[in-house]
Amino acid sequence: MSPRQTCLACLDREPPALFEAALWIAAEHDPALQPAEALRELGALQQRVGAGLPSLPAAELAQPLLRRLSALDFHEDDDSPLRPRAALLHQVLLRRRGQPLSLALIALELARRLEIPLQGVNFPGHFLLRVPGADHLLDPCGGRRLYPRDCRELLARHRGAGAALSAGHLQGCDARCMLQRLSRNLLQLHLLAEDHLAALKDAERVLLLGAPTVTDHLARAELYQRLDCPHAERFDLQRALLLCDDPAQRLLLGERLRQLAATPALH
Repeated sequence: MSPRQTCLACLDREPPALFEAALWIAAEHDPALQPAEALRELGALQQRVGAGLPSLPAAELAQPLLRRLSALDFHEDDDSPLRPRAALLHQVLLRRRGQPLSLALIALELARRLEIPLQGVNFPGHFLLRVPGADHLLDPCGGRRLYPRDCRELLARHRGAGAALSAGHLQGCDARCMLQRLSRNLLQLHLLAEDHLAALKDAERVLLLGAPTVTDHLARAELYQRLDCPHAERFDLQRALLLCDDPAQRLLLGERLRQLAATPALH
C-alpha cells in the first residue's frame, strides 16, 4: 500500500493508530522515512519519560508527563518562518521542536502507552490537551494549566480581542480530526516553503480525512491555479460555491468561475 493508504488503514483500526498514521503522513513527504524505526525511537522515549514520572494515580499524571517532555527538551518550534519539519512527526522526534499539535501527538501516544487518560482539544490557533473530567486544559508545550480566563486570552491572541470563547472551542476531537488539522498545518507550511506539489498532497489529504470546508476547497483551487490546472481549479471553486453561505463570497466565487471559463486552457 502507499503511505496514504496505510495512513487511512491505521485510522480504520479499533482503536485508531493515531501516532502511526501521523508517521505515514510524514512518509508521504519523506520516502526515506521508516515508520517502524520512528516507533522504536518513541519506545525508547517512553522508557525515559515513564522512569521520571511520580508515583501518582494515572488521572494525575498528564501534567507531569508534559513537564517531563519539556525537561527532555521538547518545546514549541520558534523558527521564523516556520518550516514543514515542525509538523513532520519524525522530524519533531529528532529535533524535539514542533508545533503544538505535533508535540500533542507525541504526548497522546505516550499517554496511551502509559495508560494515562488524555485527549486532544481542537482549540483555534493552538492545539490543547485535557484530562477527561478536569476543570482545566493543558498546553502541550510544557504542560501549563489553562482555565477559562487563560483560554479567552489565548483565543484573543489568535482571533482578535473581539473573539468570544464558546463551548465548541473546548471540545475533544477524534483521530481523523487531529490528522486533518495536521494536514492543514502541513499545507500552510509547504506553501510558505513554496513547495506546491507537497502542499497539493496535503490539500488532497485534508479532503479525504473529514468534511471539507469552503476554505479547504479554495486552498486546493489556489494550488491548481499555481500549477496551471484550470479544470481541477474549476472543480474546487464549484465545490466551494456549493458549500458557501456568505452572499458576498458567493458573488466573488461566481465571478471567478466566469473568468476561468473565459480563459483558454493552456493544455
